[in-house]
Amino acid sequence: IYFHFPNMALGGDVSAAVTANETGMGTLSLSEKSTEVIENGVETSCISANGVTEVHWGFTVEELYRIALKFFKDKEGKAIHLGYADKSSLVGLCQQVTHGPFSPDTTPPLGVLDVVGKDRRLAWQSYGSLEKEGAMQLFVDKLSDLVPMFRPYVEALWADKVEKERLAKEEEEQRKIEEERLKLEEEEKRKEDEEKRKQEETKRQIQEALNQQTYEQFRTYAEQQFPGNPEQQGVLIRQLQDQHYQQYMQQVYQQQLLLQQQQQQQQQQQDELGEEGQNNTEETQDQASIGSPSMEEEEAIVENGHESDPSADTDEEDDSCQSIAPASMWTRRDISEFKDSIKREGGDSVIKVGHGETVTVRVPTHEDGNCLFWEFATDSYDIGFGVYFEWTNDNSNVVSVHISESEDEDEDEDFEGEDNGDDIERLAAMQSKKLDNGPPQSVIIPVYRRDCQEEVYAGSHSYPGTGVYLLKFDNSYSLWRSKTLYYRVYYTR
Repeated sequence: IYFHFPNMALGGDVSAAVTANETGMGTLSLSEKSTEVIENGVETSCISANGVTEVHWGFTVEELYRIALKFFKDKEGKAIHLGYADKSSLVGLCQQVTHGPFSPDTTPPLGVLDVVGKDRRLAWQSYGSLEKEGAMQLFVDKLSDLVPMFRPYVEALWADKVEKERLAKEEEEQRKIEEERLKLEEEEKRKEDEEKRKQEETKRQIQEALNQQTYEQFRTYAEQQFPGNPEQQGVLIRQLQDQHYQQYMQQVYQQQLLLQQQQQQQQQQQDELGEEGQNNTEETQDQASIGSPSMEEEEAIVENGHESDPSADTDEEDDSCQSIAPASMWTRRDISEFKDSIKREGGDSVIKVGHGETVTVRVPTHEDGNCLFWEFATDSYDIGFGVYFEWTNDNSNVVSVHISESEDEDEDEDFEGEDNGDDIERLAAMQSKKLDNGPPQSVIIPVYRRDCQEEVYAGSHSYPGTGVYLLKFDNSYSLWRSKTLYYRVYYTR
């Protein structure tokens, strides 16, 4: 139910048609066909066909009556001053709203001298059987006519109500947005925790598998480094296992990256070949029929680009292509202690590698051994290091050292003055060339420059069979500096 307020439409001039009742109070005549519009957040109306303006307020009749009654009680005698008759009329309307129509049987008698009470009771009686809702509406109408400031007061209350509702709606929307954000954050955190848990589980499984493979090697190495000290042995084993895991993961990432690069290169080559094939189909067919090698000739070409002898011993090819387990490598910080111990041992464990030279330490497999260990360090500068395995039946158990200069002067000239210790293509070309001469060899660790002037580099490898390990210390990339090398090799049963 909405209260209809005469002469109080917001947003424009409106007029109300008022008819007089028997009490002389004005009531608002409503049009049944008026059209409602919205202005400034308050529901108002436009002028209908018969000229009657209909005004709808956001408050219900009961709400508006309570507002008017509170305004009357708070302001009368202070901010507003009404006449005696007007106050009596308003009080009579309040009695009509509170107690209903006047009834002499239920109303207590008044005192002889209660003149004010008698006047107010007469005003109450004048409203007859007016219903409660009509009395409320009439009270508001009369107060509005008597007090001009009542209208802005109601407007202010309505604006405050609208603002509070707007703020409440915004707060509710913000609350929902915040709840959604927190929900998304929780879901994201849950996914991150789940992913982290899976990564930790994968890491644990990889570490367990690697530790099972290398524990005996690391334990033997730790016993040699700290004999009779189980605590230090355990610390060293854990350090070696951690370093081995880091190196293993680094190799995995490098292999994945290399594989992606190879796939991209292959895709580019296929695209280029496809374009050339479309443009030169006939020419390509002619060349293929004239110059293509036979199947026997293709089988005679090896991976390094050199033709092999078709009558070569197939047993050697089978031996050189055997599957070899990867080597383990790690580093230690005790470089000064290591150098001092090597100096005390004496012998050929300290070698001066001249500029442009490569030192190869040949270590035959021992009939009583199953794993080779190595350790090395240098003074001041790094050096290249790699491990090869030569498939040969060498009955000697003597470790020998061979020093060689650069094998190809043209290669030295091409790479002179450049830091090509990490040039994979150059190393691969040099390694493949060296593999062409003598017994077949397998690359266990490619030659790369190692910062062995800062840490002790150590490693191990399980025997793949009978043969000779070639530990290569490469200083061919250095044109002026010689390197002092400290190394140690031994095997375990």
